[in-house]
Amino acid sequence: MNDGNAADRVIQDLRGRVRGMAAGARLPSVRALTARHQASPVTVAEAIRRLVAEGVVETRSGRGTFVAAHPAYREKPDLSWQTVALGPRPSGESEMQALLALPPAGAIPLTGGYLDADLQPTAALGAALARAARQPASWQRGPVEGREDLRDWFARQAGGGLRAADMVICPGGQAALSTAFRALASPGDTVLVESPTYLGALAAARARGLRVVPVPADPSGVRPEHLAAAFARTGARLFYCQPLYANPTGATLSADRRPEVAAAVRDAGAFLIEDDYARDLTIDGEPPRPLVADDSDGHVVYVRSLTKSAAPGLRVAAIGARGPAAARLRAARLLDDFFVAGPLQQATVELVTAPSWARHRRGLRTALAARRSALVSALHRHLPGMVPPALPRGGLHLWVALPDGADDIATTAAAAASGVTVFPGRPWYAAEPPGPYLRLTYAAAPAEEMDEAVRRLSHAMA
Repeated sequence: MNDGNAADRVIQDLRGRVRGMAAGARLPSVRALTARHQASPVTVAEAIRRLVAEGVVETRSGRGTFVAAHPAYREKPDLSWQTVALGPRPSGESEMQALLALPPAGAIPLTGGYLDADLQPTAALGAALARAARQPASWQRGPVEGREDLRDWFARQAGGGLRAADMVICPGGQAALSTAFRALASPGDTVLVESPTYLGALAAARARGLRVVPVPADPSGVRPEHLAAAFARTGARLFYCQPLYANPTGATLSADRRPEVAAAVRDAGAFLIEDDYARDLTIDGEPPRPLVADDSDGHVVYVRSLTKSAAPGLRVAAIGARGPAAARLRAARLLDDFFVAGPLQQATVELVTAPSWARHRRGLRTALAARRSALVSALHRHLPGMVPPALPRGGLHLWVALPDGADDIATTAAAAASGVTVFPGRPWYAAEPPGPYLRLTYAAAPAEEMDEAVRRLSHAMA
């Protein structure tokens, strides 16, 4: 029996009855609905709960279910006028919704942008937030650019290239990127991006009305000669870059390319938005310094988020720049939401300055290494042709090529039907992709589930 379909039948039945009944009228019992629709009592109760949430019915303890005193609707409203008023749908909206969708029950997630709950420092976060909530000063209005001690911490993480006065606290990395695109460019301007790149950045740039132009990249990062050519051809004054464990490919900008990229940006009189989202997600060795640490003339705009390395609910990030660009960023953030909530800022300061933060990062490195290894081993066993030629030295994802002729969208759908969620490669490209790819995340499921996840993927592809 399909409980999902049964719940829908119960809901439609009750909706139909409500339309013909007076407010306060009694509706059939759970037992009657169970027999009528051949559904379990749990399924019927869930259907009723959903209608209660919609304001269609109400329950009275020990008495049953009744038509709500003020039903949410009697006839289906005509909302068609909104199609004209709203205009075209924003680009990238459906891809972002898919990226942030929760996996269905029973599915093994090989997609997602955040740490598995088992990897998050929830105890330390809870303790820090509890302490912050008890401090009256946390609830008062602070500087619109954010607490100075938190801005100072982010500035030091930038490698010395910025000061606390250069930083602005933001409610997450996505908000910081949206701020950067809005403050540094005008609708119709061109922004250069690595190809492929983070689809959230693509969506934010397009929402600003920017023209997005891809620049080829490989496992050593963006190719400087193509970057310089793109600046010359387009006249762009903005380049979005993930030089460390880029999402989705895991690429790190190599040491020999760093000065060439900096020169291309400098010669174009442009800004480079450095998205340093993965600095705490290093697995092998030590990460190179942020690009902003070697930027002497204010070309690099630095973005750093804690959401990826801590928990999805810690919506705290910072964006930093020097000179007039910094003033533009501060003004843009002020117009959006004044400032980030004080208790959350205070809790973040307590979290990252406590000894437990260093322990969390060490434990996270070990756990991510184990999960990456488990995923790669599972690929070797079940899909050896999809093992990437080089492994990322950090981050959360593997970027794997599908066989020639495969369809990444169809493969993703087939995988979901087989009980494993993956993400297609197509949305990560600003233009046509060179081939079919999947992004496989090793941080969202335990290591012991990786073999079964890849086995299900192999079954779906077969």
